[in-house]
Amino acid sequence: MKYQINDSSKEQVNLKADIQFLTDFLNLEKIRRDKFEFIVSVKSDISKISVPPLLFIPFVENAVKHNNDSVELSYVHLYFEVMNDNLYFVCVNSKPARPQKKNGRGGLGLANIKRRLKLLYGKDYTLNIIENEITYTVKLQIKL
Repeated sequence: MKYQINDSSKEQVNLKADIQFLTDFLNLEKIRRDKFEFIVSVKSDISKISVPPLLFIPFVENAVKHNNDSVELSYVHLYFEVMNDNLYFVCVNSKPARPQKKNGRGGLGLANIKRRLKLLYGKDYTLNIIENEITYTVKLQIKL
């Protein structure tokens, strides 16, 4: 909560702090569910990288929300890498064995994320979403 309240109003935050927030969020979810696993992988030195606050949380919240499987193991895997002045973020989550019923209304989360990315980065980002029968993958590349 402290991170959300104090740092979310800043223009930029340290990527390491943002990743710690995501890790804490996923740890709370792990406490809630017995059959939930997650990995947070950082492949680069991120100590001096700054990003807009809470940039990745909508992807992670969606990953948790849409893979709530009470029968099979569910997971979320996050990957961060800095290479050639670009930050690469990948979020992979399992999909439930029995798909959740849709209520007919589409969520605004993804549309809002796309608008925010366009405002923040213009054309200096790429967002790819890949869905198959067992996983949902978000790949985001932003220019630092």
